[in-house]
Amino acid sequence: MKNEKENALQPDVPLDIARWGFPSHYDVSLKKDSDDIFEDSRVIVNIGPTHPAMHGAFRCMAKLNGEIIEKSYCEFGYTHRAKEKLGENRTYHQFIVYTDRLNYCSSLINNVTYALSVERLMGVEVPERATWIRMICAELARVIDHLICVGINAVDLGAFSYFLYGYHQREKAYTLIEQLCGARLTTSYTRIGGLMYDAPEGWEKDVKAWVKETRDVIDEMDRLLTDNRIWLNRTKNVAVFNKEQCLNYSFTGPNARAAGVDIDLRRDQPCMFYDKMDFDVPIARVGDVFDRYYVRMEEMKQSLNIISQCCDKIRSGPIWSEDKRVRIPEKAAVYNTMEGLIHHFKFFMTGFNVPPGEAYTAFEAANGELGFYIVSKGDVNAHRMRIRSPSFWHYQGLSPMIQGGYIADLVAALGSINVIAGELDR
Repeated sequence: MKNEKENALQPDVPLDIARWGFPSHYDVSLKKDSDDIFEDSRVIVNIGPTHPAMHGAFRCMAKLNGEIIEKSYCEFGYTHRAKEKLGENRTYHQFIVYTDRLNYCSSLINNVTYALSVERLMGVEVPERATWIRMICAELARVIDHLICVGINAVDLGAFSYFLYGYHQREKAYTLIEQLCGARLTTSYTRIGGLMYDAPEGWEKDVKAWVKETRDVIDEMDRLLTDNRIWLNRTKNVAVFNKEQCLNYSFTGPNARAAGVDIDLRRDQPCMFYDKMDFDVPIARVGDVFDRYYVRMEEMKQSLNIISQCCDKIRSGPIWSEDKRVRIPEKAAVYNTMEGLIHHFKFFMTGFNVPPGEAYTAFEAANGELGFYIVSKGDVNAHRMRIRSPSFWHYQGLSPMIQGGYIADLVAALGSINVIAGELDR
């Protein structure tokens, strides 16, 4: 005991670093001669899991040589809530609320995609009006998501006022969504075979007015930032991820199209009435931060065109399929008939059976391909459920994307790929 105390006071004796709360594999020692302290300028920096530049709870550990990132390791799992396992332990109807918590910036798209996947398994046909409203909701959510992405990316690089332009339009879009379902962020709007509520009278006119106003705002945002010299210096040829790398890492959506991958599921694998829509798919070539920004800017304009066309084509009619397996009984029937009450009770307490089978249903979400793979054994809940979330794949590409770049460019790269932690961890 006496020798240990004496050794602890001698600076040339190596310390047991584990006793001081550091990993034991670190080769750290105190010496009298400190000239070699500055032999290696490398330092390891933890960015996250709680950090202002992080778009959620995840972490990037970077080995820096000065301001250059020599190596990095990206870690996630900090917001894992077992959504896939919950999908196997909740009824198909109950799981709708969990889809909101994937990419919460565009929850309506998650709602629509999940409803489409279960309806495909069951062979349920949705009325036209419900389909048009679903398409408007999906494109509204896409515009909201892109406004957040380009706005926060600009904020991360110092252009704070730019975000405020899109912020006001986003809030107005949330107000339109609130008129549909009473919620703004986590909507849970769709139902298997229909919608929670019909759109209120005159809602389409309000949407078209918002589209006209948002077009002007996006044009103003374009003029404000796109040709700004500081913005170009911070984004051009920064965090380049070329076409080959995008394909190797399974990139989809705007991040892939920014590198020249010409795929959009709305055009190439159309569902609902997208084959009747007139819209373009913006494609870039370099795959840098600027291209990812500008592809989203152009996609917002195309989404506004789709919304406008849907508002022109929508007609009055039912919003529910008449399939008795999924049709929630009307309140009047629940309150006044024994059959309606029993049906209502069984639907919400037990759920409905989905025929045995399996299906993978994908949709072009705001960040890329969002897919639900469901295996049914004929029960009221899925036997197996897997969710293909685009952020999971995009986050894998962050390390090679930032290697050799500046630490400040890591912030630009992360904002440009728009990783959402709820979608990443599932």
